[in-house]
Amino acid sequence: MATVKATVCESIVARAGEMRRDLGAHIAIPTGHNHTPGLDAYRDIVTTRLRRLGARIDLVAGRERPGWIVGQTGAGAVPPTAVCRREVSGKPRVLIAGHLDTVFPVNSPFNAFTVSADGATATGPGVVDMKGGILIAVVALEALHDAGVRTSWTFLLNSDEETGSYCSDHVLRAEARRHDVGLALEPALPGGALAIGRKGSGQFMIEVFGRSAHAGREFEKGVSAVYGLARAMNAVEGMSDLGSGVTVNIGPIGGGTATNVVPDFAWCRGNARYPERRFADELGAKLDALATGDNTMPRVVVHRSFNRPAKPRTREVTRLGMLARRVAEELGQSLPFAETGGVCDGNILQDEGLPTIDTLGVRGGGLHTHDEWIELKSLEERAMLMASLLMEIDGGAPAGE
Repeated sequence: MATVKATVCESIVARAGEMRRDLGAHIAIPTGHNHTPGLDAYRDIVTTRLRRLGARIDLVAGRERPGWIVGQTGAGAVPPTAVCRREVSGKPRVLIAGHLDTVFPVNSPFNAFTVSADGATATGPGVVDMKGGILIAVVALEALHDAGVRTSWTFLLNSDEETGSYCSDHVLRAEARRHDVGLALEPALPGGALAIGRKGSGQFMIEVFGRSAHAGREFEKGVSAVYGLARAMNAVEGMSDLGSGVTVNIGPIGGGTATNVVPDFAWCRGNARYPERRFADELGAKLDALATGDNTMPRVVVHRSFNRPAKPRTREVTRLGMLARRVAEELGQSLPFAETGGVCDGNILQDEGLPTIDTLGVRGGGLHTHDEWIELKSLEERAMLMASLLMEIDGGAPAGE
């Protein structure tokens, strides 16, 4: 197995220049939310390479986002999810999860792949989150294939992770149930760390309906939706519990039309983070309690979706993480563990019972900013880690079709 691993790793190192060129080409394709032409083009590039490895490609139709979520993310086409399946009978079934979308709109001024003067880093939209991660997984699979190693894998590529995976949640859950191990390609945490546990995340929206009136002539006839919203937000502020790791944030907010009009509508959006499922249940009940009856003035309506469950550190995840660490150390790499309040599709996969580690992507920083950057050396290093880890999960021996 050591000889085969060495061959695979040498193949990956030999592709370093090609990987940099490919990443630049991928960054040149805008794949922000709802930009269907770019998402389709990028998906075609990735799936074409996977098809050459013998994968069967299925595009699974997405589901509509909740209406109140559309108000936050913006309307648009419901994107499909590509399920690229390369099964080998009798092998552990590995689910590799990546997302094609970035947070940058098609007209963003941050739209170029720029390599630093010393060649060590590069900036660009999605270089780490997660076009670099998708690339290292594709190259790892190609290197394994070229070396005659036949592992059993499914590569899932959705296009709405950055907006909550509402369109692809059903695909993620269905695939999680039919696999044995989950590997997600989110960028490494600081120091190259592997996320061994994640908080859960819930979105909510509070709408308040009042009665409009002239603020000077008939103030007493009005019912202020803004005041009603302020009372609701005050209650929400008290839902955070830092000692328990529960945080609830509000923003943005809106309401009213003019200073001389009692506002008849106000709203806010918020996000909750929590370390365990029981806190999600408690928060949900508290938010629901803010809602009022239809005949109450002001009338309060609460929408919520706790769609990214907490991803606690479990025995199975720890075992998988320790395997990844051992593989990394054999390659001369370090792989510290960390926990984070950030969420990803790994939360959904593990909620369906699939042990998942989810920061196997490249190293870098500045996510979701115009300073997003990648450590270019991490392309080949993380590709070697991915390929070697897949061999370890598989048992390491090449096998026929």
